[in-house]
Amino acid sequence: MRASNLASRFAMVIALLSVTLSGLFSGAAWAQTVQVESGLLQGTVEDGLRVYRGIPYAAPPVGDLRWKPPQPAPKWQGVRAADRFGLACMQTNAAIANLPAPSEDCLYLNVWTPAGSANDKLPVLVWIHGGGFVAGAPAEQLYHGEWLARKGVVVVSIAYRLGVFGFLAHPSLSAESPQHVSGNYGILDMIAGLEWVQRNISAFGGDPQKVTIQGESAGAAAVSILCASPLTKGLFRGAIAESGASFGPVRADASFGESDPLASAEKRTVRWLSSVGISNLAELRKLPAEKLQTMVPRGFGWARPNTDGWVIPEDQYKLYAAGQYNDVPVLTGYNSDEGATFGNPKSQAAYVQSVREKYGTFADRILAAYPGGETPAGQWTARNLMRDSSFGWNAWTWARLQTKTGKAKVFLYFFNEPAEIPAGSEPGAYGARHASELPYVFRQLREHDRPAPTPQDEALSEMLRTYWTNFAKTGDPNGPGLPQWPAYDEAKPLLLHIESGNTKAGPLVNEKGLRVLDAYFASRRTEGQEVKPEAAPAGGLAAKGPFFGEAPGHPQ
Repeated sequence: MRASNLASRFAMVIALLSVTLSGLFSGAAWAQTVQVESGLLQGTVEDGLRVYRGIPYAAPPVGDLRWKPPQPAPKWQGVRAADRFGLACMQTNAAIANLPAPSEDCLYLNVWTPAGSANDKLPVLVWIHGGGFVAGAPAEQLYHGEWLARKGVVVVSIAYRLGVFGFLAHPSLSAESPQHVSGNYGILDMIAGLEWVQRNISAFGGDPQKVTIQGESAGAAAVSILCASPLTKGLFRGAIAESGASFGPVRADASFGESDPLASAEKRTVRWLSSVGISNLAELRKLPAEKLQTMVPRGFGWARPNTDGWVIPEDQYKLYAAGQYNDVPVLTGYNSDEGATFGNPKSQAAYVQSVREKYGTFADRILAAYPGGETPAGQWTARNLMRDSSFGWNAWTWARLQTKTGKAKVFLYFFNEPAEIPAGSEPGAYGARHASELPYVFRQLREHDRPAPTPQDEALSEMLRTYWTNFAKTGDPNGPGLPQWPAYDEAKPLLLHIESGNTKAGPLVNEKGLRVLDAYFASRRTEGQEVKPEAAPAGGLAAKGPFFGEAPGHPQ
């Protein structure tokens, strides 16, 4: 046994020496090699950064490991090349995002580091991509971390199981679990990735005591879940959530920003399996991943996190109200025209009808705050109901609750840099769409079909990257040369209004509407009370959302 270990170590030394000498004598750029818990990794050097792609942080979740918590990554001998991204997790969106064919074998992460040595102990940003918990991958160009890393932080991006592979709940799966739960495998993947960072990031010059998690849309909702989960204590010291959180009530068939109870998620799966003629879990596990993906209902949010009492112990609003969460500094906010990504109301009549069906006795108050109309400006007010109910209320509620029950500061923003305006639109008819801050945050300014960047684009990107990385370094986004960003204070509720050449602190946007929504969600949460629907006009909607048509592309 001892001789075997010595031989293995000798082989690693020879392999490392071979790689180093090869780079030195060929005159090629030296590819840095590091030791992580599973073995030696050889990355690349790109414009002064060391980059490592496709690092396995957990075992491939295939075969009997399908619908199991992530297991430790296997060890390897010799030097493993870390020069290409891992495959995207199983999804139907890969072709849209120009990703390689997806695979179940997808639990990989990536590292961009500016560190000169393992002793640098730089702050770490861990990126969690969006995509409605059903789509997306770290390999998307929009999420590449080189420009954030050049600001003096180590950037890590992680993949996690999606859709039916990441969030399937079923009574038989719960019976297998020591905790008697199922369905939150994608969240457990994120936690496993954060645990890997704690054990390994020092090798890349990062400091495991200075980790900040960052996500957008579903990734931001995941960030809020991680902040509230008892399983993540000590894994990070700060959180950035862009356009997403999960403070809505726990209820069956939840929408974005809300959560299903485990029992409801299990029943939904039982109904689905009955409809496709599958009688047991063993049969389901044997299905090829590609076939299983084609069988899944296409409704948005069919597979998503559930409140299981373990990973997500309780209604997140109640956890924060009781002070039961990871009390870390938070930077969160949303965009001025989030709803534009998901389409305008089909008509004013359809909009009014859908509001009455969804909000019941609150409908008149909702319509007073979000009146809608046939004009572009009126349509924007209707889209803002989607913005505020899914994004604005969640961000504002997070700030209010943590300010009341915690000690760490919350920094709230409102991003108002308009994306491309549709041809023929009236000036001022559109604002910043869902995810439109991301090209600036990552300085991927040609992504999302954007035109060539202007000096104003570059300046805005520089400002956002400085705010975000200042926050990762100190827990406070402020710094020299930046507009002052006050921490949220309920006595004087301010947020940072972000716009080229006009970034400054200002009041809440549409506070009247936010307070109406707050009363609505409170009524939904109060035990024994329900919002009774008003009588709807004849000829109801074929609803695909609160009041919108099909969303173009996929939600970020």
